Amino acid sequence: MSKNGSVSFGLTEEQVMIQQLARDFARNEIAPVAEHYDKSHEFPWPVIKKAQEMGLTAMSVPEDYGGLGLSLFEETLVAEELAWGCSGMSTAIGVNGLAFSPILIAGSDEQKKEYGGRMADGELAGYCATEPEAGSDVAGIKTTATKNGDHYILNGSKMFITGATVANYYTVFAYTDPSQRYNGMSCFIVDRDWEGVSVGKPFDKMGQHASDTAEVVFEDVKVPASHLLGQEGIGFMIAMKVFDRSRPPTAAGAVGVAQRALDESIQYAKERTTWGKPLWQHQVMGHMVADMAMQVEASRMLVWKAAWSVDAGERNTTAAAFAKAYAADACMKVTTDAVQVFGGYGYMSEYPVEKLMRDAKIFQIYEGTSQIQRNIVVRELFRK
Repeated sequence: MSKNGSVSFGLTEEQVMIQQLARDFARNEIAPVAEHYDKSHEFPWPVIKKAQEMGLTAMSVPEDYGGLGLSLFEETLVAEELAWGCSGMSTAIGVNGLAFSPILIAGSDEQKKEYGGRMADGELAGYCATEPEAGSDVAGIKTTATKNGDHYILNGSKMFITGATVANYYTVFAYTDPSQRYNGMSCFIVDRDWEGVSVGKPFDKMGQHASDTAEVVFEDVKVPASHLLGQEGIGFMIAMKVFDRSRPPTAAGAVGVAQRALDESIQYAKERTTWGKPLWQHQVMGHMVADMAMQVEASRMLVWKAAWSVDAGERNTTAAAFAKAYAADACMKVTTDAVQVFGGYGYMSEYPVEKLMRDAKIFQIYEGTSQIQRNIVVRELFRK
């Protein structure tokens, strides 16, 4: 994708190299152990450590601070490839980018240097917005940060936090002035080892078992005023800007899972014979696989456009909503169809498509549900 405004569907040499690097990592390091971590529910430390050595946990951290300094478009290329191997592990690797986004958007040079540097040195981070009673309704959070001299007193609990149990620090959304609603929310960097920060046990999830998800509780945590991002009252704006940045790579993960399901289906439909001919030569199955391929390609194009828009400095709210909703829904459909292609074998956990179908569902829920994306599209269409 050209950055100068002209459209190109070809990747640059550098982008092809980045894509190939991620593809090799997914096929050599992630895919071979995906089944093990899916069944054991362990955090995949050996894989994460290799990803850290390659800089994959600091993709969005600027090169000045030790990161890879990738464009958002390049991040989506990596996200798709890693999710092809296992979307649980790709989420565990990619969550750093989500957690660092508020710092990238509103942080001072000092904050970017310190926390970007820590990330580049191998630290992990978590993004704390969702609460037990506030998911899609970001403004519905109850966490508060009350100013007290040169620090804030942070109180509240965050739910379904990816990377919670392994994070070294969190970016946390809280109300500094609840009476102002949207204009009263702020965002802070909070270190894991501060007094009053506690983390629950990882939840038992339907899919993405290699990624940990847990509750984070803040009880009278003293947060230095220097850890406020930007100024008070811009937290909601930061959260919305984070979504515009985070949705394309998340959607790219859905594309990766769908692509894997398609690849597995093609392979199986070549090898499996019924009524004397390969499965794919039965039109009903051939057409199903053709539809899967179209949905994967359409998803990828929407993701590329949404990411390219950010890099080109354009507002991508609608494009990101298109990409996130379409890719997530297509991923669910494609993985379900892959199980159908495999028939009875598809329902068995010894074949990979069963895991892909379980892993797919979360894409329709996290980073803004498919329903919320449609709400955004409606709002943007009728705003004009």
